[in-house]
Amino acid sequence: MSTELLAPLDLAFWHLESDAHPMHLGALAVFAPAPGAGPERILDLLGTRAAAIPRLRMGVRDVLLPVGGKAWTVDKDFDVHRHVERVVVADGDFMAGATRLAGELMERPLGRGLPPWRMYLICGADGGPFAVLVKLHHALADGMRAVAIGAGIFDEIAAATSARTTARGRTAVPPRSWLPDPREMAGMALGRIGEVGRALGVGASVVRAGRLDLWGPSALTAPSSGTRRLATADLDAGDLQRIRRSEGGTANDILLAVVAGALRRWMAERGESLPAADPRALVPVSRRRPGGAASGNRLSAYLLGLPVTAADPRERLRAVRTAMDRNKAAGPLKGAGAVAVLADQLPPLAHRFGAPLAANAARMLFDVLVTSVPLPRSALSLGGCPLTALYPMAPLARGQSLAVALSTYGGRVHVGLVADGKALPDLDRLAAAVEDEFTELYALVAGPDRTPMS
Repeated sequence: MSTELLAPLDLAFWHLESDAHPMHLGALAVFAPAPGAGPERILDLLGTRAAAIPRLRMGVRDVLLPVGGKAWTVDKDFDVHRHVERVVVADGDFMAGATRLAGELMERPLGRGLPPWRMYLICGADGGPFAVLVKLHHALADGMRAVAIGAGIFDEIAAATSARTTARGRTAVPPRSWLPDPREMAGMALGRIGEVGRALGVGASVVRAGRLDLWGPSALTAPSSGTRRLATADLDAGDLQRIRRSEGGTANDILLAVVAGALRRWMAERGESLPAADPRALVPVSRRRPGGAASGNRLSAYLLGLPVTAADPRERLRAVRTAMDRNKAAGPLKGAGAVAVLADQLPPLAHRFGAPLAANAARMLFDVLVTSVPLPRSALSLGGCPLTALYPMAPLARGQSLAVALSTYGGRVHVGLVADGKALPDLDRLAAAVEDEFTELYALVAGPDRTPMS
């Protein structure tokens, strides 16, 4: 049976997981109802389309070589019905019930004996809107790859994929073998020399960035409980672009500044004092190249101090722009945030035994994860039911209580907040603070007579 070794970073994510710290990412996709698209038909579509995605038929197994390594292999007993499930929300407010339920479902670890993913069809009792929660282990995909995998459930993507498969005569392409071609060995050796030098530079940056003066007592620094809570926020993408045209910088800079302002508001509402030092955000950066390997994680990251101590929204935005410009000038492979690059240089055995140390070290580098996930720009549907919103969900590292993920679709920026349920039981207040902060920033830019187009 053909196998494919887990890439070093994938292996790191696999070993970082424990029952109390599930390492999966996901998305909550919300759909409007359409005639003839009942729950049974949608559930059948999910199963059929998920089963047609080759990557979702693969599980993880041990290998003899390299020592400590693991490989992806096709599950010969694959049964999609073990991965797709329907659940019903009893709450009268469907979105409130769906987000609460999604948080509970994100707590559950993925079984390691099966391909590491699940899909849940979340329905209301009245046949109105419904949602699909997609949950993938981080070893299976990074954010961009997760979008590519998950998109296979949509009508438009499934139809295009089916047409391409038919044109190729349904010829299966086996995964890459974990035994390299001997002709590749010389090039791999030369490449490894350069990688080791780069790893030493990143390692030095990480050591310099490590903090003994951790951010003071806060819900963001509470011990991990393994529980999960989800909240969502919605921003107008047109208003975001108006702010960008007025203030400069990127849309991502603005959203990072909004997160900083929301944290400041939320801490004030809780009666918390502002910290002596700004909390650090880890901002993932994709290293995936067009036409490159489709599978595995290809990530680096920037570290950014979120300017919660700055009182003025525009001042916060300027601080974020300056810091991100500095990060980009250094490049995603040279700063301390590029700690993920180190994982690519370590042997499999180091990941197996070093995972607990690496998991506990995350708290020394950053306080919160903030990531943007790109989505297709075209309109999407499932069984004829139009997609109305998609909230991405990022994983929490050990010792982290909050992760914020953002995506733009249908003229809206959808914000998914994932938190440790015990550390941040008031996550809904933080989600509301995100919307309030965006409203204030827009009003400052557009003037008092202009209100957001929410």
